[in-house]
Amino acid sequence: MSPHTNLARATAIVSSLLGGLLVAGCKDEVGPAAPITVTAVSPATDLLGGGTGVTITGTNFVDVTSVTIGGNELGGRTVVSPTQITGTTPAATSPGATDVVVTSSSHGRGTCKGCFSYISLGLRQQLVAGGAHTCELTSTGAAYCWGANNYGQLGDGSTTNSATPVPVKGGLSFSAVATGGQHTCGLTSAGAAYCWGDNTKGQLGNASTTNSATPVAVAGGLSFGALAASGGHTCGLTSPGAAYCWGDNAEGQLGIGSTTNSSVPAVVAGELTFSALVTGRVHSCGFTSSGTAYCWGDNRFGQLGDGSTTNRATPVAVAGGLSFGALAAGGVSDPGVSYALRTCGLTNAGAAYCWGDNWNGQLGNGSTTNSAVPVAVAGGLRFSALATGNFHTCGLTNAGAAYCWGDNNHGQLGTGSTTRSATPVSVQGSLSFSAVATGGEHSCGLTRSGAAYCWGANWSGQLGDARASWAPTPVSGGLTFSALAPGSYQTCGLTGAGAAYCWGWNSYGQLGTGSTNFAIPSPMAVAGGQSFNALANGGVHTCGLTGAGAAYCWGDNSVGQLGSGLTTSSATPVAVAGGLSFGALTAGGEHTCALTNAGAAYCWGDNRVGQLGNGGSAPDVCNVYYSCSTTPVAVAGGLSFRVLAASGIYDATGNSYGSYTCGLTNSGAAYCWGDNSYGQLGDGWTTNNAMRQVAGSLSFRALTTGGQHTCGLTNAGAAYCWGYNDAGP
Repeated sequence: MSPHTNLARATAIVSSLLGGLLVAGCKDEVGPAAPITVTAVSPATDLLGGGTGVTITGTNFVDVTSVTIGGNELGGRTVVSPTQITGTTPAATSPGATDVVVTSSSHGRGTCKGCFSYISLGLRQQLVAGGAHTCELTSTGAAYCWGANNYGQLGDGSTTNSATPVPVKGGLSFSAVATGGQHTCGLTSAGAAYCWGDNTKGQLGNASTTNSATPVAVAGGLSFGALAASGGHTCGLTSPGAAYCWGDNAEGQLGIGSTTNSSVPAVVAGELTFSALVTGRVHSCGFTSSGTAYCWGDNRFGQLGDGSTTNRATPVAVAGGLSFGALAAGGVSDPGVSYALRTCGLTNAGAAYCWGDNWNGQLGNGSTTNSAVPVAVAGGLRFSALATGNFHTCGLTNAGAAYCWGDNNHGQLGTGSTTRSATPVSVQGSLSFSAVATGGEHSCGLTRSGAAYCWGANWSGQLGDARASWAPTPVSGGLTFSALAPGSYQTCGLTGAGAAYCWGWNSYGQLGTGSTNFAIPSPMAVAGGQSFNALANGGVHTCGLTGAGAAYCWGDNSVGQLGSGLTTSSATPVAVAGGLSFGALTAGGEHTCALTNAGAAYCWGDNRVGQLGNGGSAPDVCNVYYSCSTTPVAVAGGLSFRVLAASGIYDATGNSYGSYTCGLTNSGAAYCWGDNSYGQLGDGWTTNNAMRQVAGSLSFRALTTGGQHTCGLTNAGAAYCWGYNDAGP
């Protein structure tokens, strides 16, 4: 053994001894840190899109560095305590059970094996819509609901509204679900009925009037083959065809010969044998095996179809001698007020007839006159299914095309507008549906592949896409964006690789997907395959800038805002004419501006108030009302800008106003031009102007424009704003 080897060994021994003495002398001896344990996740399921708030419980949640569900990081992670972590679920690509893993820098890693499950609703069996909530049934019998939940009608054990589907508690497997105004019912394959939600009139049928946020069994032990629910009452049909109803009976809608409420199933009078039942807000109907329709309950608008407007507490035959193969009943029942009450039926040949209230054209016969007997729906269409909402009706053809008619104040007809129609109009999007459902002011369709689409009112999240949420909610799809560009009613995002995705309103093709579907609730790729460095969203148009400086725009082009040299709108990106190379883009209500790398500013589109900044009328006139340019024009004045910001308001009625543009020079001087109704140009006036410098001789390092106001940040960090000030000092 060499001297060097002996020396090395001796050194190591001494070092070890000294290290041990130093450790022993400087601190107490401790054992290894206690490991993390993960014991539970609540709730324990979510849809593939993720975004649901969850609470993870366990022990030793200290120095946490990572929390994953299915290998993906928990969003918005908050370590509440050493035993609790909260956050939002990440998106997943496939359904099934998965692990929850918590990692700590001091306590190692803890795993809860298979304690969280992702669920795919791709296999939807049934979709139904209530007053302001929607429910669906998967092919496995699991029920999910979303929307309003003030009475517990979602069945998740809470009274909290949800803009995304939540599972109905109780572990029951249903073969059918039915939604009422503020309650829901489900039917098991064995024929047992369960209900949940509002029970003030006994509509849950459990011999009480206490609301329930989870399913309760309907009393009486009856076995039903079908259920129907509406405003405040429920009806069930036994396999022999006997009808039973329970709940509100103020207008005789239970059909029991009186107007006394019943909190348990009561048999409908008349000893009729029905093939099917439907419930309106305050009336009920059924048809026999021969196709004869009978109705009972409220009849103030003629919705019983017997030629009168007299209420009936027992079934009466619908006039006209028609033979029906399907019925649908609708209307509105607010506290103390019922209206828009009607009934519709389909003959075996697919001809649609409606009767009752027709204030908004919901009978579909081209008029707004009530009818106490069946009238044919106009258009000669042959339907396979009908659904009735508060003031609108929808039908489905054998080919899967959806048509709606009646009131459209919230877009519930699906036409891309809010114009009512007294005759059937086609639902936009060229989708092929296997089922349609109508809620109070919204409609839904189920495609043959199991995808659900909804349109119309969304104040309680009943469309299921979170657009009505007044709190931050994750964008579905699991994409990671490097930049976002919100527009008037749409949003676009840019990934790190330069791919553009858009979602929201799309009637003008402003999402760039190649379609003009009324709305797309989750991110879809912009067509064309361009890689963008920047995006800008205007009123109903969008623009993108490539790395080479080429500008592309898509969407509405009625006043040349796409810059293509035309006024033809495009649902896919079109190149901005002129061959200019830009370094920045900005979009206003109906105009667009861009900045070259040398700082030269160009604008195109609407120029009614001088927002293009070219010192006068634009070179082409789009029509007699609009001065505009369909190609880029140079902003007058010869200034070199380092920042441009275009603004303007595009409202829900399609009007654009308040359009103006501001620019910031290299020296920090701010200039604005265009609309000045509220002083947003900052020049001390409220008259529209060509380019004017913002008053005050201030030097800004940043500038931004709102709808009708402007703000700037000085080099010293002081903020200044000017323009419209209705929301506070």
